[in-house]
Amino acid sequence: MGRKFFVGGNWKCNGTSEDVKKIVATLNAGQLPSTDIVEVVVSPPFVFLTSVKSELRPEIQVAAQNCWVKKGGAFTGEVSAEMLANLCIPWVILGHSERRALLNETNEFVGDKVAYALSQGLKVIACVGETLEQREAGTTMEVVAAQTKAIADKISSWDNVVLAYEPVWAIGTGKVASPAQAQEVHAGLRKWFQENISAEVAATTRIIYGGSVSGSNCKELAGQTDVDGFLVGGASLKPEFIDIIKAAEVKKA
Repeated sequence: MGRKFFVGGNWKCNGTSEDVKKIVATLNAGQLPSTDIVEVVVSPPFVFLTSVKSELRPEIQVAAQNCWVKKGGAFTGEVSAEMLANLCIPWVILGHSERRALLNETNEFVGDKVAYALSQGLKVIACVGETLEQREAGTTMEVVAAQTKAIADKISSWDNVVLAYEPVWAIGTGKVASPAQAQEVHAGLRKWFQENISAEVAATTRIIYGGSVSGSNCKELAGQTDVDGFLVGGASLKPEFIDIIKAAEVKKA
């Protein structure tokens, strides 16, 4: 199959320098599966990126939580892809539902951001997902396909993109899509890739799940055929993040 399991930890807007030191110490001391089994990336707030990068064990990579849609310049408060590349930050999370909902980032805007970040040599965790209203209306696949298409329209290669399916109704709510619900959407997205991009992209692109992933539900989710990993929110700030990373061993087995 050849898709390496991927676990991302999105710290969101949390932490003091003391908190961050503790999280880094926990990760550095953790017994993790080898890098040929799992790729691990954590995403601290911008202000902690360089310190986390320098203090964290080298096999855990770092990601920014966002970057600007084009080259830097007169954009107060923004951080450019060039700056991240200059700091050797390899990954960036783009299109997270919180930014789509709270900051009105459109599908097209997210597509432009992904394309620009890739053009600067960054790898991208691109997020898609439906709201509770959309799920209840039965339009889940329509919504996530439109979000994915807006990215596909702007990029020529999916080699450096991980697609994160995050049902908005399951983020930070404690509600989790059942393993069957997650698998259904992941399989639907893979089918979309096959029909609209190529069989190769469908087979190789990692589609990870995000939405209240925890130490208690991660193994069952990891066992689903088309779930290639996780984007973890709150639990990535806790010691159980180590257990979530270890769920990669389910896939290996």
